Amino acid sequence: MFSHVHFPQKLAPEDLDMYLAAGWFRMAQSIFTTNFLNFKGQFYSAIWLRVALEKFTADKTQQKIIKRNSAFRTEIQPAKVTLAQEALFTTYRASVSFEAATSLNSLLYGKVFYAIFDTYEVNIYDGDRLIASGFFDLGRNSAAGITSFYDPEYRKYSLGRYLIYLKMAYCQQQGLEYFYPGYFVPGYTLFDYKLDMNRDLLQFLPVGTGQWTPIGLFSPAVNPLLVMHQKLEAIQEELQQAGIAMALYQYEFFDGNLIPELSDIDLFDFPLFLKGADPALGELGSWIVYDVRDEQYHVFQCTIVGTPAIPGQTPGNYTDHLVKFDHDIAAAPHAEGIIPIIKAQLA
Repeated sequence: MFSHVHFPQKLAPEDLDMYLAAGWFRMAQSIFTTNFLNFKGQFYSAIWLRVALEKFTADKTQQKIIKRNSAFRTEIQPAKVTLAQEALFTTYRASVSFEAATSLNSLLYGKVFYAIFDTYEVNIYDGDRLIASGFFDLGRNSAAGITSFYDPEYRKYSLGRYLIYLKMAYCQQQGLEYFYPGYFVPGYTLFDYKLDMNRDLLQFLPVGTGQWTPIGLFSPAVNPLLVMHQKLEAIQEELQQAGIAMALYQYEFFDGNLIPELSDIDLFDFPLFLKGADPALGELGSWIVYDVRDEQYHVFQCTIVGTPAIPGQTPGNYTDHLVKFDHDIAAAPHAEGIIPIIKAQLA
């Protein structure tokens, strides 16, 4: 599935390694994956990243940051959320433009009172004053950077980047192979700083192959949302030429599988699809998608799971129903294998 969430009661270090290698990440005391994001009605791809630590050394940018922060004291230890960290997180949260968790405790633990992750913290002090904190999870051979925050008065010291460096350096010293900083988002600059981290050691996870690849090979050709959009526009034109009108929609509820109460339903989770308006196709009609994982078009029949009380208002977004897969009617790599199916349904 493109998006899913698990709620393990225990998580062995080697299990965390496997999750991270497959493009999963921590969310409070659960672990999730997604390949697409919705920021204020605009859809994006989520591209998972990792740094190979075997040859990790401070690059020129990191060396400058290390020198700039040499007067500060740092400590790395098992995590324990303190009042000082909560106060710093609140100050940081008020200074950023994006929506952050309501508290550090909420970010790390959500609504539960147990911990399935082996979490460590990095604290940076100016004298006795806590000016930055960062948290990361340890597996057997890998680690994941969870969050970093700092005092806005110290913004010029690049403490966020310094915290990431300290995490990676510590993990390398412990003999770990990979550090996972989460995802970057093509076209959304908030996450671009991750692409500056030891770029020659940085890898991304293509949705199509599932094989970690040097970041230098990333291009629009492996941006899953862009590929889906191009492929669906192409078949939409061919359908039009065959006398079949189908509209291209963004599916507002593509990430519904991340909602705990819905996580076991296997909801439809493609962010884009084509849908016809002909009553002969039924209330929902047949939905055409392009799956970058098998490089094929699919014709799906879907089933209504729920209907929102107040539909969304974003033009081009489908919000009529929350749906799940019923069955796969057909699959083909080209429009020639799909058009006869739609014609037969209309007939």
